Amino acid sequence: MSQKKVYLAVDLGAGSGRVLAGEFDGRRIELHEINRFENVPVQLPSGWHWNITELYQNILEGLKLAAENYGDAVISLGIDTWGVDYGLFDKDGRMLGLPYQYRDSRTDGIMETVFKGISKMEIYQATGIQFMFFNSLYQLYSEVVRENPALEQAEDLLFMPDIIGYWLTGNKTQERSIASTSQLYNPSKGDWDYPLIETLGLPRKLFKTISDPGTVLGTLSEHVAGDTGLEKVKVITVAGHDTGSAVAAVPSKAKTPAYLSSGTWSLMGLELEKPVINEDSFADEFTNELGVNGKIRYLKNICGLWLIQECKRHWQAQGEDLPYSRMASLAADAPPFHSLIDPDDSSFAKAGDMPEKIQNYCREKGQPVPESKGAIIRTIYESLALRYASVWERLMKYTETPPDSLHIVGGGCQDKLLNQFAANAIGITVKASPVEATGLGNILVQLLADGTIENLQEGREVVVNSSIVEVFKPIDQAPWTKAKAKFASLTEV
Repeated sequence: MSQKKVYLAVDLGAGSGRVLAGEFDGRRIELHEINRFENVPVQLPSGWHWNITELYQNILEGLKLAAENYGDAVISLGIDTWGVDYGLFDKDGRMLGLPYQYRDSRTDGIMETVFKGISKMEIYQATGIQFMFFNSLYQLYSEVVRENPALEQAEDLLFMPDIIGYWLTGNKTQERSIASTSQLYNPSKGDWDYPLIETLGLPRKLFKTISDPGTVLGTLSEHVAGDTGLEKVKVITVAGHDTGSAVAAVPSKAKTPAYLSSGTWSLMGLELEKPVINEDSFADEFTNELGVNGKIRYLKNICGLWLIQECKRHWQAQGEDLPYSRMASLAADAPPFHSLIDPDDSSFAKAGDMPEKIQNYCREKGQPVPESKGAIIRTIYESLALRYASVWERLMKYTETPPDSLHIVGGGCQDKLLNQFAANAIGITVKASPVEATGLGNILVQLLADGTIENLQEGREVVVNSSIVEVFKPIDQAPWTKAKAKFASLTEV
């Protein structure tokens, strides 16, 4: 049994989930993965859904293992997940169908339908959120269009971390950072934008009092405690959006830290004191999401390693299982700047034969078609790095104290080739670490709730003590400068 304080982080991503244990000795957090499991959406006659009941069972298994390994040393746990997706619950607490997966096609054309009744600028002025076809706003409005009776039957709307918290404690909440991803939250007012909600014809009753990161949701319910062996363990509403947790763990002392949370999605941004909602930020499509301690995550969503993941999945289905390290090696050996793509082009948004989609894009744009696996992967890497550079250039307009480095955090920070390409394209030092930013940020909020640390900056010192930073300096920038002009001709920000 551990003699240190132990905090559990339930971290659910769009491809996998895990339960982590963080042992805190007063100076650093030592993370241990207790249980890792896949998160595979299921296709039903109604569309693509998350198999959340299976996820919940895997979480319970992780909590059982935590009880066996750490016993009474476990203080609390927090839950973070991807954004925008939700479940509806009736007055008796029953879930009205499995939550939809955000790439489900029921939102096809919904954005355009919404804009017929309310303009994009009106929505942006109210919410400050980047327009993405899968935002909760468009998911919910698709239910209005389809006249889904579940909307009227529902008493509660719970986002993914809120669902798990409810099942673990019996208490419901809507946590602020995850609510802010919905495009229905007003960051200037610090509450739901009820005029927008009513204009869309969404039931007002679904949007309740919002809780802040660091709030005690409750203790594990009696039956959960009995099933897992964890007694009197508190559940804390951490930054329920995984990027919110990851940004909390950015190991920076800068006044306005610059970060890139790198995973299936790449999220590049600044941590600001106040939202930025004006014509420039609307044109640049920046988003204002909530973080820890009322901070604004001013960022842009960029299609990230999804492109690599989908290529890997396609080739694996064909019988060749390429490790990510081998994919990076193939890319490093391929000729530079053979072809470029816009990573955010709509043709890449959904699952399918990603190598063929990339080849078709290049063909349609009159570029050489990448044929080998290495050429395809290098096309992705270079295009992502150039996308980062174009977003960075616009992002710097919104800070009076430009940062001297970019912190890349999350699983993607292990990709050394992409990190170096990012440094080259942007022309700035890249600091890669921590890999487990989301888990560490989740636990930092628990430490704040517990009173073990006093503020977020103290928590970031803990992160510095808990991880090793790898530094990438920009090199060989001339060809990247030339490539930027070509990339600009293909893309729009």
